[in-house]
Amino acid sequence: MKKFLLLISFIGLSLNAQTNVTSKNISKVNYQVAEENVIKTLSYLTSDELEGRDSGSEGIEKAAVYLENLLKENGVKPYFKTYRDTLSNFDKPAFNIVGYIEGTDKKLKNEFVVIGAHYDHIGMLQNGVNGDVIVNGANDNATGTTAVTEVAKYFAKFKNNKRSILFVFFSAEEKGLLGSKHLAAKLKEQKMDLYFMFNFEMIGVPMKDKGMDFYLTGFGKSNMATTMNDYAGEKLVGYLPIETKYMLFRASDNYPFFTEFNVPAQTVSTFDFENFQFYHQPDDEFELMDTKHMTNVISKTIPVLEQMINAPKKEIKLNEK
Repeated sequence: MKKFLLLISFIGLSLNAQTNVTSKNISKVNYQVAEENVIKTLSYLTSDELEGRDSGSEGIEKAAVYLENLLKENGVKPYFKTYRDTLSNFDKPAFNIVGYIEGTDKKLKNEFVVIGAHYDHIGMLQNGVNGDVIVNGANDNATGTTAVTEVAKYFAKFKNNKRSILFVFFSAEEKGLLGSKHLAAKLKEQKMDLYFMFNFEMIGVPMKDKGMDFYLTGFGKSNMATTMNDYAGEKLVGYLPIETKYMLFRASDNYPFFTEFNVPAQTVSTFDFENFQFYHQPDDEFELMDTKHMTNVISKTIPVLEQMINAPKKEIKLNEK
């Protein structure tokens, strides 16, 4: 009888421990990004109609209108007077698209998180490939843009973010990170209390046997990767040595937020220099994107982001040099 009671007690403790782990690691267990929504957004952003989304072009204007309407339809408000944040450092009319969801916690809502991706690309080539001159920029970076739209939809639906969030689609990344440089400086001047910046870049094709879902640029600069894996309960994110070789931490829109605010600001990606050969080429098309992979990456990232955003204290910190 004593052994039986001990067994029941052990089972009860085990079930309780499993419940605690589940509640810590997954907040919306049944939430799943719909692949058809990923396909819908990605296919439009990569269509020939947008002519490669070059900054200041008619094509990127169409992309901007699409993103503005998507935010509006899902109840995401503009952060400024409109969704458009006009660049001060580019010689053509260009703008970031900036959406805003206020935090639900009376105190924590004064702290901000930026979740972003660049929606511009390089437009059209003078001499194309096999008659194709439009560089559609599917992997780079309609995939990251699509991810941000799905994250924005999630928080707009559940309204469960304690900290305030900016959802930013950056322009003129391909011109030298001009959109993110402009916005980071602007927000710094406004004395925003920025907790961290999280950027999506080139997530359209899975990595080859790397033992993780995606990698994080500037891996050792903060404890972001460790924290994400703790929240996920698995090795969601890891280190890719070649990203250090090519200094990818400095190559995307996370970097201006790091330099302006000196806070964790990093990019997730699945482009590993082996799995995609059409960087800045016309063959970077929708048809080559793995939308099931994208849906999986976004679905796994959302509950982790939620826990990062809702942590009682700022758990993600820069590592000491």
